[in-house]
Amino acid sequence: MDSQKNYGVAKAAGILMLSTISSRIFGYVRDIIIGTKFGQGSMTDAYLAAFSIPDFLYYLLVGGAVSAAFIPVFSSYVATGRKDEGWRVASTIFNLVIPAMLIGTIGAAILAPAIVKNLLVPGFTQTYLDLTVTMTRIMLIQAFFMALNGISMGILNSYQRFLAPALASVMYNVAIIVFGVLLSPYLGIVGFAVGVAGGAIVQFLIQLMDLRKIGLVYQPVLDWRHPGVRRIVYLMIPVLLGFSMNQIGLFVQQNISSSLASGAITAVRWAQRIMQLPIGIFAITIAMAVFPTLTSHAARQEMRHFKDSFSLGLRTIFFITVPSAVGLALLGKPLIRLMYQQGNFSAEHTQITAYTLSFFCLGLFAYGGVQLLNRVFYALQDTWKPVTVGASAMALNILLNFAFLGPLGTGGLALAYSLAGIVNLGVLMVLLRRKIGRIDGQRMLTSFIKTLGISAAMGLAAYGVCWGMETYLVDVGTKIGQLIQVAAGLGTGVAVYVFLSLRMGMEEMDMVINVIGRRFRRKKTNPA
Repeated sequence: MDSQKNYGVAKAAGILMLSTISSRIFGYVRDIIIGTKFGQGSMTDAYLAAFSIPDFLYYLLVGGAVSAAFIPVFSSYVATGRKDEGWRVASTIFNLVIPAMLIGTIGAAILAPAIVKNLLVPGFTQTYLDLTVTMTRIMLIQAFFMALNGISMGILNSYQRFLAPALASVMYNVAIIVFGVLLSPYLGIVGFAVGVAGGAIVQFLIQLMDLRKIGLVYQPVLDWRHPGVRRIVYLMIPVLLGFSMNQIGLFVQQNISSSLASGAITAVRWAQRIMQLPIGIFAITIAMAVFPTLTSHAARQEMRHFKDSFSLGLRTIFFITVPSAVGLALLGKPLIRLMYQQGNFSAEHTQITAYTLSFFCLGLFAYGGVQLLNRVFYALQDTWKPVTVGASAMALNILLNFAFLGPLGTGGLALAYSLAGIVNLGVLMVLLRRKIGRIDGQRMLTSFIKTLGISAAMGLAAYGVCWGMETYLVDVGTKIGQLIQVAAGLGTGVAVYVFLSLRMGMEEMDMVINVIGRRFRRKKTNPA
């Protein structure tokens, strides 16, 4: 039974991971196209700042509720055979969100000039303030449809259907690229803002088709008194406060960055996006795949299985994110040079982005772990603790921004973010231990120390190969030379990490090999 459950989690994680990799690849293609066309300056700063109000509106009204409140409650109805009640709850939430988002987007569009000028980017010139406002208003369309996407994803994941939401996220970035490339000759960078709105619409339509397959049961009801609705509202309040704090932290970061040199916002945001690549591909997908299983175990009071699933998930996240952090920190410059340095993206832009990335990497493992820890508390229907801790960590982040900005510049903003994430992870671990008792801490600590040691050896080998390639063997002034250098460094790093993990008997590596072997054998015995 346990092996079947683990296989189901691994299968879900595989689907999510593959789709996330695809989505991230297209996301970086989008960034590369934007960087090539517009470089790293005030125009790209305006584009990235334009996401702030739509993202804040989405997270304020929907984002936290889907992950923290809606999925656990709706999943409990599905798991216990009360699907009719579940759909009534889903319909009520849907009917509450739609008018709220409409009112919010219209109000935000009206207030956008004042918010952008006074809160988000006061250091911008009037030209780029106007550009930011224009793109903000276009992207508010995205916020509305992302709300629909969030609810749709929650329903589909509760039915253990991950493929359609995963495909939809891929097509979101594809649509941005298509719209942006087609419209930018006429609209400039605003064409990519139109692509953001179009991508959100495409994403919703894809999920809507899969909702119809599982038997979408929409009801025009507002059952305020339904216990499921009241439970969701109760659970979502602290989460929404937490997400609001996160967005406020982003506002402060942008506010500070707008007073730095042109392109500072872009450097920080793109470095953070590269740092989040392993989090998005591995940590979030593992956490999302484990989440329904954790919810089911918690609902049935199966705490031993609950702790085992949590321990395996966290150890696996560390096993992947720690070497990722080491690799990105040491190979950041050649990697960014290969990906972005062309057209209007200069060597100076590469240098500042790589510098900022190195500080973000310090907290990579922590933010990966927090993705799972938050969901562990959500599965236990305890949303106050992770939100309170997260809000406190974000307040710490804001204070550290001002402390580190002067001596470190954009690196100071990244260091503040990393330290806040480490504090967040540590406090959540302590609170979980107090809540459910022993959490397999000794095995997790041992695994983390081994992973850190192997990662250090891996990083030295990869860096040495990259240095040797650049110094003696290849011309890194060409894309072919850059590709050879990065491929050689990454290949060496992966080989060393796998070899040392196997030699040290890392359970996490054995699990990965067993899952791959099981999937391969299943395909051979069942070609269909």
